[in-house]
Amino acid sequence: MKKLMVVSLLLVMFGVSAKASWAVDYLPVKANVAYSAVTALDYKLPDDIVSYGADSLQTASLWFADNSAKSDAPLVVLVHGGCWLNAYDIKHTYALSTALAQSGYSVWSVEYRRTGDVGGGWPGSFEDVVKAIEQLTAYGKKPFSLANTVVVGHSAGGHLALLAGAKLPELAGVIGLAAISDIEAYSLGQNSCQQVTSQFMGGSAVDIPQAYKEANPVAQTLHSHTLLLQGEADNIVPLVQATVPGVPLVMQADAGHFDWVHPGTPAFQTLLMQLNKVFK
Repeated sequence: MKKLMVVSLLLVMFGVSAKASWAVDYLPVKANVAYSAVTALDYKLPDDIVSYGADSLQTASLWFADNSAKSDAPLVVLVHGGCWLNAYDIKHTYALSTALAQSGYSVWSVEYRRTGDVGGGWPGSFEDVVKAIEQLTAYGKKPFSLANTVVVGHSAGGHLALLAGAKLPELAGVIGLAAISDIEAYSLGQNSCQQVTSQFMGGSAVDIPQAYKEANPVAQTLHSHTLLLQGEADNIVPLVQATVPGVPLVMQADAGHFDWVHPGTPAFQTLLMQLNKVFK
């Protein structure tokens, strides 16, 4: 990041355009990238950070679209994943937000209280995401509307995005990236993310069945324009999670779990194509 800041300063000094001063080149990579490859990427820092609540974690980071002269640039609300745990924060999706902004989308990336944070877990994490989305219409520096907004959530963030879309039909659409669509079934699995589901929920599905029903996207009437994107090589969110009756699915060959948040992957190009379809 320091390297990027130095380069930006030099470009400004020599009169290079503002666009070039912060553009980041994400070179193509092979499918099924590691999490470490995502966190190693360069990025642009947010243009603004907005508080939507009293807690320091209740913030939305905003990147303006590269064509931000257009007041009606479409908006992507991004909900990051990380097994709902506070060990994984918003920063691992900074590169994704940067690339989306360079592709012509403004990005409202939501940080929220997670498992391990006071007020985090179910239902606090979900309530934070909904509140953050509703807050975007009150942003004073640029007009944003839910009708020109698509919520994109990855993994556990996809779970929250699907639920938010069910609650906010005014949105243009919802896209789940390797989204957890059936939290009750997911909680029965044995990988590290599946095993912490009960911590997020505050108990097992046997102990608190009503809470699991309320937190389960497949038990809700999802947004009418919901789409699921899933990688065939995902070993964190099983492929069965991408099968929801009535919801279109796009399978990405050879893609792993983190391909969706790495701008150099074929999966990212698929995401861009689907966003273009929604806003077209």
